[in-house]
Amino acid sequence: MDRYGVIMAGGGGTRFWPLSRISTPKQFLNITGDDSMINDTIKRIKDIIPPEKILIVTNKAQEKILNKVVIDDIPRENILIEPVGRNTAACIAYAAFVIKKRCGDAVMGVFPSDHYIKNTGEFQRILRAACSVAENKGKLVTMGITPTFPSTGYGYIKFDRDKSIPAEEKSAFEVVEFVEKPDVPKAKAYLDSGNYLWNSGMFVWKTSVILSNFERFLPRLYRKISEIEPYIGTAQEREAVENIYPTLQDISIDYGIMERAEEVVVIPGDFGWNDVGSWDSLGSVFPPDENGNITKGDFVDIETRNSIIYSNGRLVAAVGLEDMIVVETSDALLVCPKKKAQDVKKVVEQLKKMGREELL
Repeated sequence: MDRYGVIMAGGGGTRFWPLSRISTPKQFLNITGDDSMINDTIKRIKDIIPPEKILIVTNKAQEKILNKVVIDDIPRENILIEPVGRNTAACIAYAAFVIKKRCGDAVMGVFPSDHYIKNTGEFQRILRAACSVAENKGKLVTMGITPTFPSTGYGYIKFDRDKSIPAEEKSAFEVVEFVEKPDVPKAKAYLDSGNYLWNSGMFVWKTSVILSNFERFLPRLYRKISEIEPYIGTAQEREAVENIYPTLQDISIDYGIMERAEEVVVIPGDFGWNDVGSWDSLGSVFPPDENGNITKGDFVDIETRNSIIYSNGRLVAAVGLEDMIVVETSDALLVCPKKKAQDVKKVVEQLKKMGREELL
């Protein structure tokens, strides 16, 4: 059975402001040190899913930068443009109909464009196992991450160790429930139990299986987006998408289907995963120096400890800082405590209210 990949690349990366902007969000930037994050994603999966069968879904505002940044291995007809954002369910349904139109049924992997994975070999082993379970067992497979600390920033997946499906050196386990981001005591209890995984947002299934679940659990979205199908691959596709997309339900694949479907399984993974969701997460990607600092660019340090200093041009001199984030770009400067890193998105919200479009 053919294997297709779908990379979701329409996010704004607001918690990485001021480096990440609407026109150049973090998936198109080199944050983790090799290539742009989207190209790193493509390179991780292309040994299992050939580039000619990798689709990328983005939005109209990012179409130009995506075409400029993404590697030439990806055919440009594989770039799907959403006129408006309608969350992950609509994005995945659109891509599933494109795959269905091209080849009928296929194994379909879904990947965020902006995650960091250290151990590519182990990730690929789990992806192969997920493809096997999806194809041979007809399951909705999610890739869970073995937690390494009691995170309150990730959703969790509870699984049943006694109900497993062996697959290519790995086992998939029946999912009991998806759990929203917990408070600290709950996160510690989840970690201690050994029955919870972090929700990575990576999925594998057959197009026929996911589309039948759309029809069952999100029938209005399914009916509306199926109206695009006759136009896929024609000169009228873009017009049809622009007409239909604004009418679609705004809902995530987790809320819409994964939390409600019955045939969901998870494969635990430990491959150095991080969603690089905010500035403070860089500590999981880059080793700090002897003072606990993570720095990039021109930096002078006087008694600064456990801080993140990112300079995109000018010299940053820090004196006596501790547990702080300082990010310098050509037109903005961010200064905040590391414990407030998740609130950087509020700066973006405030700039929108102020009409400061040039800084978004």
